[in-house]
Amino acid sequence: MDTAEKLAQMALAVALFAGVVGLILLLAGRVRRGADLAQALAFVVPALALLAVGLIYPALRTGYQSFFDRTTENFVGLANYQALFERDDLLVVLRNTLIWVLVAPVVATVIGLVYAVLVDRSRFEAFAKSLIFMPLAISLVGASIIWRFVYEYRPDQQNIEQIGLLNQILVWLGMEPQQFLLNSPLNTLLLIVILIWVQAGFAMTVLSAAIKGIPQDIVEAGRLDGLYGVKMFRYVTVPSIRPALIVVLTTISIATLKVFDIVRTMTGGQFETSIVANEFYTQSLVRGNYGLGAALAMVLFVMVIPIVIYNVRQLRKADHR
Repeated sequence: MDTAEKLAQMALAVALFAGVVGLILLLAGRVRRGADLAQALAFVVPALALLAVGLIYPALRTGYQSFFDRTTENFVGLANYQALFERDDLLVVLRNTLIWVLVAPVVATVIGLVYAVLVDRSRFEAFAKSLIFMPLAISLVGASIIWRFVYEYRPDQQNIEQIGLLNQILVWLGMEPQQFLLNSPLNTLLLIVILIWVQAGFAMTVLSAAIKGIPQDIVEAGRLDGLYGVKMFRYVTVPSIRPALIVVLTTISIATLKVFDIVRTMTGGQFETSIVANEFYTQSLVRGNYGLGAALAMVLFVMVIPIVIYNVRQLRKADHR
């Protein structure tokens, strides 16, 4: 298929989408103003149809394929799920994923919160915030390439200069350069640093806005009670921005579970650094084991569900207060 045919297909798809949207708007406009239900259905039904086609059906099909072998032809029951907890390499994948979820969201949120509090209403607030926000504008692949130079290693032979920042610092301190990305589990923690570097800007932005939204009378009441510094932060600031903290933590947690770019760019999942998202890609598209890949995708889906449920419940509690 040449470029012209591809462009024609894209144009046709866009035209069909515009036509469907136009038809929906036309039908909704012709319905009587009092027919609220009909108008609501005119907008909701197409959205639900797209949701079913783009999300529900793929999820059900993936779950179905997870009960079959690598060719999705022979039914194997729970064998793929059993392999996740029996094979040493897949246990390492689950361990790494758990480390990512426990470390990255908490550390990124804490850094963003502390930074937001420290620069709040300072003279250089805008400039200071832009410094930590800039990594968020970089793709994860771009961020990984930057940090790959930070971790770069050259054998210490004939006084070869290190181009990796960390190894050059070690050389200046009179120590031997290290192959940081080869040593497990340190390499996993070093990969997590990249995500923290990127997501700390998101945490800082959301939490800074939440801090500025704290009513001044609450702050004044805290000062009258003798709360200053750390006590003000602990007893006034944190409780007041709790809904924002939950949103930031859950959002970064979901982003962490889906991290693929960093691992793929830095190590390709080698040296015991693979996580569920990367292993799903490896098993399905590299090794052709579609059954195990589908099982990994379902594990990732199941891991996201509790986070989403917790977030929704907490937001509902906050709305009822």
